[in-house]
Amino acid sequence: MQSIGLTGGIATGKSSVADLLKRMDVPVLNADEVAHRALETGTDTFMLVIQSFGKDILDFNGEIDRRKLGRIVFNNPEARHRLEAIIHPTVIREIQTRLKQAADGCIKLMAVEVPLLFEAGMEDQFDYIWVVSAPTHAQLKRLQERDGLSKVEAQARVDSQWPLALKEAKADAVIQNSGNLQDLEIQVSKLLQNLGWTVGAGNRN
Repeated sequence: MQSIGLTGGIATGKSSVADLLKRMDVPVLNADEVAHRALETGTDTFMLVIQSFGKDILDFNGEIDRRKLGRIVFNNPEARHRLEAIIHPTVIREIQTRLKQAADGCIKLMAVEVPLLFEAGMEDQFDYIWVVSAPTHAQLKRLQERDGLSKVEAQARVDSQWPLALKEAKADAVIQNSGNLQDLEIQVSKLLQNLGWTVGAGNRN
């Protein structure tokens, strides 16, 4: 089985590429969804985060308020690293498990969307790394519109990750998301063809 680590900068369009991969019959695992499940009330990871950041990050239902937590970690590198040290090991273990299950199930190709792939030191987990890139002004605009952030808050989120140029330099392929969806689809289709993937031909050996 071949595996793709799909990453890039925040708000560059990773989810759009993931959606295209699904439409092209490639199974996609979302690391953010794995992390969200790990933070559900009562899990070991949940308890560790509460111990580290206090109960002030909880909402009225006793669940972690991600916006409150985000305001803490995106403005404090030490706090961000502390949170990542708690969450990343859990996410990595789950990804390894899912990739093994896919290989055991004779899946030919699987992609994993991992926003912090490089930051978490996960380069060696995948056969190929695809980086989705976009101009900084586009990232900031998308963040402000999508998450209701101020420009300062949006910039803090961009700055909390590795520079896109560094990610691009370490990638096996760079997908430029500065055009329309059709252009994005053409790029993804060509990359899959290079891996010998044929849409509609089945995804099992």
